[in-house]
Amino acid sequence: MSRTYKATGINLKTQALGESDKIVTILTPEFGLIRAVAPGARKHNSSLGGRSGMFVVNELLIAKGRSLDKITQAQTLKTYPGLTKNLGKLAAGQYLAEIVLCQALSEQPQEELYELFNEHLQRLEALSNENTSGVLAHLAHGVFHLLALGGLTPQVQVCCLSGRPLKPDFTDPNWEIGFSIPAGGTVCLEAWESFRREGQIRETRAQGDKGDKQYPMPNAPFPMPSTQTIVVHRQEIPVISRRLGAMELALLQHLSQPEIMQLDGARDHNWLSVEQILRQYTQYQLGRPIRSATLIDSYFAANHDAIV
Repeated sequence: MSRTYKATGINLKTQALGESDKIVTILTPEFGLIRAVAPGARKHNSSLGGRSGMFVVNELLIAKGRSLDKITQAQTLKTYPGLTKNLGKLAAGQYLAEIVLCQALSEQPQEELYELFNEHLQRLEALSNENTSGVLAHLAHGVFHLLALGGLTPQVQVCCLSGRPLKPDFTDPNWEIGFSIPAGGTVCLEAWESFRREGQIRETRAQGDKGDKQYPMPNAPFPMPSTQTIVVHRQEIPVISRRLGAMELALLQHLSQPEIMQLDGARDHNWLSVEQILRQYTQYQLGRPIRSATLIDSYFAANHDAIV
């Protein structure tokens, strides 16, 4: 006889199985990520139909199976109806869910991840449907916090090359900072340019040295070699993935705070830039694309007539 266990979990992903069942991927604080069959969930009158939907939090009774566990009972504790009624919020929720699916472990407690994900879903749902920039801000905030929990936070407070603290200069409209995804965060452009020039000079000198002729010294105690081997240690110059203005850097630096900081002068295009660089950085760290990001692109292109 199959063993049963209780768990509380939020649905992150569903897929069809057979004619009427679903496979539900659930994040639980007690057991981490689990996949279980919701039998008959696709039937019209199934009690598991609504309970197996996205972002539904259930108290579950699950029977242990050979390959897949089976949900035998489900009692809904919480839903997020506000997410399903707004495309921007729904896309942002699915975006965060994809990151959670990559980070969550199975058969291990995931209480922090569970609480953090639910907290950011609550914040998204509480937003006004007209607050499009708020969706971007809360999405970026959620992504940053998930990265922090996974130990993957980008460096945004200091230059990755020089280690010097970075402070956005709002007095210069042309002020910019670089962001290097391979280097792991923000890069002072002056330091990067100096680093690049130094690398070029070293390479030129090394090439010149290789072509120099060696002449024996008069009265030398031993013969000089006719050729010389030069060992050159080259350090890779980090690629600048994107250039950010003062406002984008300020927004990035505030994302580590528990609450969203409202900065005067922040516009939708600033948050779009922040979301895009965080997206590229997250995809680089996870080694896979975030598919829900295309929904974000479509939503904001339609609402702002912007090309993302």
